Amino acid sequence: MSTFKNLISESALISQTTIAHYDQHAVTYYEGTKDHDVSQNIDALLSTIKTEPPFHILDFGCGPGRDLQTFAKLGHVAVGLEGSKEAAQIAKTKSGCEILVQNFFNLSLPDNTFDGIFANASLFHIPNKLLPKVLSNLWACLKPNGILFSSNPRGNNEEVWYGDRFGSYHDLESWRSFMTDAKFTEIEHYYRPSGLPIEQQPWLASVWKK
Repeated sequence: MSTFKNLISESALISQTTIAHYDQHAVTYYEGTKDHDVSQNIDALLSTIKTEPPFHILDFGCGPGRDLQTFAKLGHVAVGLEGSKEAAQIAKTKSGCEILVQNFFNLSLPDNTFDGIFANASLFHIPNKLLPKVLSNLWACLKPNGILFSSNPRGNNEEVWYGDRFGSYHDLESWRSFMTDAKFTEIEHYYRPSGLPIEQQPWLASVWKK
């Protein structure tokens, strides 16, 4: 019982502290990231979905809405999910899309609803002990043959605080293990930014099918 209580307490600390950071810095974060080029990642998701558009897309950890705007402009039905209320408000204002304000550790998502999930720089905030539960929730909300894209800063499987944000930094084999245990099938992976030596590519991107 004490181990379970410790997990709940630790999870609450991670969630509250990390969300508070994004609440405090939502405007700065939007201004600092709105021009980042993640077209390679968006293309990796959209090109793999094999149904007829428009696609129903869940932008998991949508932040202040940069990528939601892109999905909407492309004609897709995009829904954002964000833990930070301040970032979610910016996302709704900028994109006009529906935003679900939910804690990553306590998701409430409809089953078999989305053609694709775009998890760009969001899943690494989830500690290893809770990641199987979160991935199970995401698997369930995808339609059959739905696609999940993820991009995370990679590492050597350490879990650390950087400032007031928590991060879990997987290598490829560790990430594969979590994803396959959650019943996903790998389609592809690559490192970013493209065109650089591997030691200068801190991001691991991967595409998975339900």
